[in-house]
Amino acid sequence: MNQDRRDRLRDAAIAVLSEAGGRGLTHRAVDAAAGVPLGTAKNYFPTREELLRAVAERCLEQYRALAARLTGAGPGPADRAGLAALLAGLLRDTAGAGRPRVVAYLELQTEAIRRPWLAALLDPIAAADFAAFGQLLAAAGLPAGPEHARALTLALHGAVPHLLAGAPDTLAAAGLDDLDSFTRGLLDRVCPGPPAEAV
Repeated sequence: MNQDRRDRLRDAAIAVLSEAGGRGLTHRAVDAAAGVPLGTAKNYFPTREELLRAVAERCLEQYRALAARLTGAGPGPADRAGLAALLAGLLRDTAGAGRPRVVAYLELQTEAIRRPWLAALLDPIAAADFAAFGQLLAAAGLPAGPEHARALTLALHGAVPHLLAGAPDTLAAAGLDDLDSFTRGLLDRVCPGPPAEAV
């Protein structure tokens, strides 16, 4: 099958899921969003299960591409300040260019509550985030044990719905109205530096 058209359909499916939610994700809606003849999406993804799987795979591809851009495809920043900047960039993408991908992924997680096969598909994707953030901590020379990776990952994941909703009072209360300050503070809590010497 034509890979360019397949990617176009998968991108359209992300847009539909992001804008219309799970109930709005139909083959017909994907065809319309992709600007292709009716029946095209069903030809590539015959069942709704395959359509949801295609969205999950495309979300992962786009997320990995973003991470590679931010890290320069290397192990990641070599210090605390660089890592804080990278994390702020990830969060900015959530509310910016990456918003459709992130909303679509959250819709998939909601669907997974009722669909064990989808939960099984998403499980390694979500679990990989914990390892990835642990590796970033290690690359920056910070404590990178499982407890550090868990705390960082869960804090970042917890920030996502607030960034997507964009409610100003909530963003201010969470410190998410200044993402650079938020990520610096988060790293300070997760991986405290040595205590300052008494003067």
